[in-house]
Amino acid sequence: MIEPALPYWRLSGFYLCYFALLGATAPFLALYFDSLGFSPARIGELIAIPMLMRCLAPSLWGWLGDRTGRRLLIVRLGAFCTLASLSLIFVSKTYAWLALVMALHAFFWHAVLPQFEVITLAHLREQAARYTQIRLWGSIGFILSVVGLGILFERYSLALYPWLLLAIVACIALSSCWVPDAQPSVSRRESATGGLIAQLRQPGILAFYLCVALMQLSHGPYYTFISIHLEHLGYSRGMIGWLWALGVLAEVLVFMLIPQMLQQVSLKQMLVVSFLLASLRWLLLGFFAEQLSVLLFAQLLHAATFGSFHAAAILFVQRSFAAQQQGQGQALYAALTGVGGAVGALYAGYSWTALGAKWTFALASLAALAAAIIIARYSSTTQPAGTSGYDA
Repeated sequence: MIEPALPYWRLSGFYLCYFALLGATAPFLALYFDSLGFSPARIGELIAIPMLMRCLAPSLWGWLGDRTGRRLLIVRLGAFCTLASLSLIFVSKTYAWLALVMALHAFFWHAVLPQFEVITLAHLREQAARYTQIRLWGSIGFILSVVGLGILFERYSLALYPWLLLAIVACIALSSCWVPDAQPSVSRRESATGGLIAQLRQPGILAFYLCVALMQLSHGPYYTFISIHLEHLGYSRGMIGWLWALGVLAEVLVFMLIPQMLQQVSLKQMLVVSFLLASLRWLLLGFFAEQLSVLLFAQLLHAATFGSFHAAAILFVQRSFAAQQQGQGQALYAALTGVGGAVGALYAGYSWTALGAKWTFALASLAALAAAIIIARYSSTTQPAGTSGYDA
């Protein structure tokens, strides 16, 4: 049971709105750019720009949040500025202008989630394993968005797409005003000293972040081209929406089981399995996506490639950093996912034309396999300072 004092529905409502935006962008943004006539290389570049901004923005906002303690203000400021900057998409549809809009709105959008993760975990305090019970509403928001928009775009033009994006961002901004503030407990990690850099030098921390970047790099072809890939294989936009929703539904089920799973397996074991299943998933999508049964199975693997991976990663970061560095720790996680995602989108854009879909996904599979090897080779007896560690 969730504690009565926990603002469960306020936190959950924000996650629902926030990830509804991801449900609108991940499957359909590339299709929208494709409808405007951009080449695969240009689409890859436009998709990579927000990810590149994710390399810088979260760390800047995370430092500001830790220094001022005004994390909720940063969340609200980021949400409303995202709304204002994204509205500039109506000014022009040229490549240069859209690149500017992608960069500007991403600078503010990436301020939001890392700071909100800290607020959520601060509300949960010593019950951090229940994080997934709140976060699963983000997955539900994704499902509602991706299925609804998939059906809508089967009937109507993608010209509606920018208006729908703005409506979802407006919901994010309004829901941020409903969330109460909370601060991480300083006493929980009194033993941590030396600041963020010293904590990054703890055994296993840098290896973890490297694997985060590799995992996101491996997602590059999926987030950039899977909808275009499936459409070229003959799947309808409505069906594509349902396939995205199936993956996230599997993610929701895993989120519900995470507290019980963590009683049986370590964070390290969860990460290794997630990376290995990601490697398998990309091979299936690249070489066998025309077979519906294989495609359905590959989408179910989203439970591991995002669900268990993200839950383990968020908890590892939360356990590995002092209260004073929580914002920066989560921001660094977001930044490394941005680095990996940007490189993945860029290589996918160029590789898609040069090598084709199959070998583009094969390269993604190798990146995920490399992450699994790095984590597996890490000594299970070594832990970061405090109570954290891969075996926590």
